[in-house]
Amino acid sequence: MDLKDSLSQVQNRIRKAAGSIRWDPQDIQLLAVSKTFPAENIQAAYALGLRDFGENRVQEALEKIPLLPPDTRWHLIGRLQSNKINKILGKFVLIHSIDSLELAQALSSRLSGLHQDILLEVNSSGESSKAGVAPSQAEEAAEAISRLPGLRLRGLMTVGPLTEDLSRQREAFKEMKGLFDRIREKPWAGGGFSILSMGMSGDLEVAIEEGSTLVRVGTALFGKRQ
Repeated sequence: MDLKDSLSQVQNRIRKAAGSIRWDPQDIQLLAVSKTFPAENIQAAYALGLRDFGENRVQEALEKIPLLPPDTRWHLIGRLQSNKINKILGKFVLIHSIDSLELAQALSSRLSGLHQDILLEVNSSGESSKAGVAPSQAEEAAEAISRLPGLRLRGLMTVGPLTEDLSRQREAFKEMKGLFDRIREKPWAGGGFSILSMGMSGDLEVAIEEGSTLVRVGTALFGKRQ
């Protein structure tokens, strides 16, 4: 299957999932996860109309960014190490992986007048292998982060449970939506708090049905990684 067919299938999946809850599919952003794939794949996706691409590794992203048109929007979805902060300043429209107040503070301290949109990563599955703040600590962390200079907290991100049990996936995503709604109502959250990033190639339907506004899709678009 070529990329055009894969994109059409993913878009159809998004439309059907959105239709099942009477949402406008245009309100759900598709982030093409291009990590490990060469710039040629991203250029082909760009030619099909995609503009938002997610990268895991800072160095890999920095090598690709000059090879794509300037209106390409790059997202950092992998873990950000403090010693890489200076390299990413001004490069990404959204950092999905702010997984602690300490990391947010380190980023804020180095912005020097710049502004950076971020998401707070929440470990909704409770799996020790996953990064993110615990759901019980997310509201407190979000409030503290929202007050840091230069950072704009746009919403929350999570990686669903690594399981084929749809009920477990749904439970985790439902909890995230409840947390997202509670934070969004806080006066300190502001009108820009609007992104709930959850759902990937294998679980995007469940994530959308439970309220995701952004899905991160790699394998279903580009195929299996080598």
